[in-house]
Amino acid sequence: MLSSQGSGANPGARGRVDQRLRRGARPAPTNPHSPAKTSHPLQVAIVGGGPGGLYTAALLKRLAPDRRVTVYERGAPDDTFGFGVVLSDETLGGIEHADPTVYEALKAHFVRWDDIDIVHRGTRHTSGGHRFAALGRRRLLEILHQRCRDLGVELRFRTEAPPPDRLARTHDLVVAADGVHSATREAYRDVFRPRLTAHRCRYIWLAADFAFDAFRFEIAETEHGVMQLHGYPYSRPSPDHHPSTRPYGPQNEAASTVIVEMREEVWRAAGFDEPDETESTARCAKIFADALGGRPLRSNKSAWTTFRTVVNARWSHGNVVLLGDAAHTAHFSIGSGTKLAVEDALALAACLEERPTLQEALTAYEEERRPVVASTQRAAKASLEWFEDLDRYLGQPPRQFAFNLLTRSRRVTHENLRLRDADFTGEVEREFGCPPDTPPMFTPFRLRGLTLRNRVVVSPMDMYSATDGVPGDFHLVHLGARALGGAALVMTEMVCVSAEGRITPGCAGLYTGRQGGAWRRITDFVHDSAPGTAIGVQLGHSGRKGSTRLMWEGMDEPLPEGNWPLVAPSPLPYRPGGQVPRELSRAQLTDVREQFRAAAERAAGAGFDLLELHCAHGYLLSGFLSPLTNHRTDAYGGSLENRLRFPLEVFDAVREVWPDERPMTVRISATDWAEGGTSDEEAVEIARAFAAHGADALDVSTGQVVAGERPEFGRSYQTPYADRIRHEAGVPVIAVGAISSWDDVNSLILAGRTDLCALARPHLYDPHWTLHAAAEQGYDGPGARWPAPYRAGSRPPRTGRSDAPKPRLTLHGPRQDG
Repeated sequence: MLSSQGSGANPGARGRVDQRLRRGARPAPTNPHSPAKTSHPLQVAIVGGGPGGLYTAALLKRLAPDRRVTVYERGAPDDTFGFGVVLSDETLGGIEHADPTVYEALKAHFVRWDDIDIVHRGTRHTSGGHRFAALGRRRLLEILHQRCRDLGVELRFRTEAPPPDRLARTHDLVVAADGVHSATREAYRDVFRPRLTAHRCRYIWLAADFAFDAFRFEIAETEHGVMQLHGYPYSRPSPDHHPSTRPYGPQNEAASTVIVEMREEVWRAAGFDEPDETESTARCAKIFADALGGRPLRSNKSAWTTFRTVVNARWSHGNVVLLGDAAHTAHFSIGSGTKLAVEDALALAACLEERPTLQEALTAYEEERRPVVASTQRAAKASLEWFEDLDRYLGQPPRQFAFNLLTRSRRVTHENLRLRDADFTGEVEREFGCPPDTPPMFTPFRLRGLTLRNRVVVSPMDMYSATDGVPGDFHLVHLGARALGGAALVMTEMVCVSAEGRITPGCAGLYTGRQGGAWRRITDFVHDSAPGTAIGVQLGHSGRKGSTRLMWEGMDEPLPEGNWPLVAPSPLPYRPGGQVPRELSRAQLTDVREQFRAAAERAAGAGFDLLELHCAHGYLLSGFLSPLTNHRTDAYGGSLENRLRFPLEVFDAVREVWPDERPMTVRISATDWAEGGTSDEEAVEIARAFAAHGADALDVSTGQVVAGERPEFGRSYQTPYADRIRHEAGVPVIAVGAISSWDDVNSLILAGRTDLCALARPHLYDPHWTLHAAAEQGYDGPGARWPAPYRAGSRPPRTGRSDAPKPRLTLHGPRQDG
């Protein structure tokens, strides 16, 4: 629905289709009995007469006029259960290139607008520059129907498609565009292996007989819970129109789509599980009377439903291929259903033209589209989960709330929102507290007695380069370079509290005086050569993940010789066939706690500004927290309270000896990415417990607890966990996990989803990442000071000559040679 949140169209597919059409369509090869040997099928059946199926039919027929294309649609020509359709500029560009006739017909009916209105607690904020185009769904179908008829496509309405196996036998190609409940997909369930995920909100599609001025989001805080309205115009009256009495509204009069959405428990508490369609419609109009100006809503066989995300392991089987919602769905809040289906059609048509066999074409189609769809589904998931957890953000200042909503999917960011509407973004920054001309990432942040000059942290990264636990010249250069690079806080790798607590023989430690002295050399360099940069130490114990090879020699692989015994909460090896650790006795727990205490004392003496306790990633303290790794039956196992007991004892011991003015943070794995592991709710409780014991911030990571984890990787994929902990536990957080751009950092900070951002790989790629981020944003202030010897490098070097003389004269039109 909200196209500005969606991905770009597929310029490759649309360009290739466009080139083919410009060369002139040719008859398809006549080889109907060998569909696997040609990618130019003559007999094509399309199941489903929605926009994706119809557009596919038009493209395939236009590319090969002799091709016989039949569309089976069980509904009537004007049956539709939605109202308006929003299309992005990218999708429209693809349609324009591939079929200008369709584009011109659509263009005549577009409603265009730029603004998004967000109404929260009686305050409306407007953000402009978003470029929307919408039209009625019925009108869209009529245009595609007419185009198909003009091209000679056979449209069979009110007709159930024959069984898929029969179609596959009698046609060269079967395109299953039969929607989220695809019967074709179900017929081959064992091949396509669909996974349908139901989500936590109920929603209903309705319409209003007036045109909103903008895309409108309105929040209603009712006695039953939070409800939200998504509304946008799809029709505006022509100057000479006359009112119509058609039951579902005319297509040349003002009209808007209105979606009302709420959590399942709110829906039930409000009694929406009982009323009929008419009563539900009237009640929604009453709840959102301000947004509607007191006007009624209307329905069209509208029913409350739960959105389902569809993912398929495969998209094709023989000569049957899935397209649109049959293959994948993306939540309506980013407006990608019709968009994805249209882009599927473009890619399928292009691949059928380019590949020598049908199987190669269908494979190429899936390979081309799957990454785009996966990216869109990640954005859609972030968006729908934001709305599911909407009540989490209600206490934010109105402008920050609006910014948070606009950037919820991570597709719209601080930078492109600033380009769209600099005034709105500037007001959000001022409300947040950014000094003039200061990006959010360069605003200071205070933890206890330590003021960080910006919001960037160099995340802990194991270097496996110590000798007998002693950091050497490598660590001096590694950490020193990153301290000079502008980040506010540079963290060491996990520094082990005992020789037996190392991960590998190359891990650094703080269990001897010699190690403490070596660390003092590094902290002195940071404080002397990079004034304003803080350096923190992360203390940990490997637990059952110790005694392994260096990362580049075989990560998590046991040493070929010289292994040391491992300890853990329970005698469970990390990997099958790995070393079985000893279960820690009560006396050994005391010994380990005292090892942490002693290491913390050495860390204070070594001059570290901040101490982080490592309770994540399956190492010893993390092993106590997760029910997958803690099977104890004593006071340190079982309930979450018991599983927290030893990590909290260690935290208290460290806090006792760590200087009061210096902050302490705790890194946790907020999810194990495995069934039966730490739940989201438990992660919040873990954060609350550490905060109650004096933790100044939670460093929120995920996973690496069990070898069989299944993480959902993606851009900023771990930040939602930090977001939840920040808002529900009320503790500052450090977000980590595939945050790779300064734009992401600005977006996350300004939206209030995190307080600090920790980046690892970007700082390996560029030790001066933070200073370069400042230079690229034109910022030169106290949040990013270049070291005096490096000041001459604060401007990007030129990459080539750009001052060549400009042409004196430009001729327009054909050249005249006399």
